[in-house]
Amino acid sequence: MVNSRPLKVLFISRAYPPVVGGIEKQNHEIAQALAKIANVQIIANHRGKASLPLFFCYAFFRALTHIPTCDVVLLGDGVLAILGFVVKCLSHKPVVCILHGLDITFRNPFYQQLWLKRFLPAMDKYIAVGNETIRQGVLRGMPKDKFVFIGNGVSFPSSQCQYRRDDLEKIVGRKLPHPVLLTLGRLVKRKGVEWFVRNVMSRLSNETIHIIAGDGKEKQAIQQAIKDRHLESRVIFLGPVNEKQKQVLLHTVDLFVQPNIPVAGDMEGFGLVVLEAAAAGRVVIASRLEGLQDAIHDGKNGILVTPGSAASYASAINTVLQDPRSLRERGNEASFHVQEHFSWAVIAQRYLQVFQTLCRPD
Repeated sequence: MVNSRPLKVLFISRAYPPVVGGIEKQNHEIAQALAKIANVQIIANHRGKASLPLFFCYAFFRALTHIPTCDVVLLGDGVLAILGFVVKCLSHKPVVCILHGLDITFRNPFYQQLWLKRFLPAMDKYIAVGNETIRQGVLRGMPKDKFVFIGNGVSFPSSQCQYRRDDLEKIVGRKLPHPVLLTLGRLVKRKGVEWFVRNVMSRLSNETIHIIAGDGKEKQAIQQAIKDRHLESRVIFLGPVNEKQKQVLLHTVDLFVQPNIPVAGDMEGFGLVVLEAAAAGRVVIASRLEGLQDAIHDGKNGILVTPGSAASYASAINTVLQDPRSLRERGNEASFHVQEHFSWAVIAQRYLQVFQTLCRPD
């Protein structure tokens, strides 16, 4: 059945563009990539969290009409396991659920009791975006044999971006010397940005500039750290940026830094932004921690260092910046490695292999 025609996949997503966010982007990208190798029907929430109650009702009735003709149901994240549970009660169709770190570690007691103890166990397979997600799930009693690790993918532009240094300088509003470091993403404590400003910048050359782009709960703490360390001339806090500005940043800075630190009750499910930086030809220096270890293959598409070690970070940064020619070569190698191992075409094939295993006739 599966080999004679394209597999029919019913993909349900509660987070989907035009809403902007990590899960929204991932769900859209995997749906588009799967559509090139399978028959994909999408039921998606395009209106954000406020419309979730209505979406659950809508998705339930839409799913009932599509289940009889689909081969497998794919859920975009663990919150949708309640829909998957209903599907399993009404049919024998296999249900696969994508799991991110927070799908496992969310501390709400109601969620922990119902989702982790009842709804998620009914699923046939979990596609975890990081190995730390698997570890956390197993610690909470979820069966290890149901987990499959498949990381996120990265989209590559059809043509090479031709952004230049002056494009970057227009965004920051000033002339920039070399080198320029970039940290980009949601500003939460586990990202370690405040720690980096307070502990690492003073160990780098006074010529080194650090650009921080993003928004989040740590914004004020980071701005206070810049002020406390008198780094106003060396650390540029941009705040949130749009997609074009993001691409300019990724393609024109000298080095990307992801200085995550351990935070109890929080974790990095997968380091998507470090993949995007490597895909753009940047050398990435990141913490050897949680999902970052799944995204960065040490020495291939980046460098992993000890989290919370200012000396290790400073040493790694200073070493790679000493040779600009080597920096460019390593950036090109990183981009090639990401394209070979993390393109959405490659990731979609891995998803398809999971589906085919579940859909094999008895």
